[in-house]
Amino acid sequence: MDKNGKPGNGRIGALSGRSQFQGPNSNWIKRDSETGRFIDQKTSSSTPFKGVRKEK
Repeated sequence: MDKNGKPGNGRIGALSGRSQFQGPNSNWIKRDSETGRFIDQKTSSSTPFKGVRKEK
């Protein structure tokens, strides 16, 4: 699992083993690449998660 750097430096690289897609309700949903289980759903805004690759 990727780790965050020192405070103030931000994320180092993309989160491995994760992907995201936009659901039918137009919320972004984060999924575990190994198991396919849903991890999180973003309802606070319509922008995608940062540092997570998008599924096609």
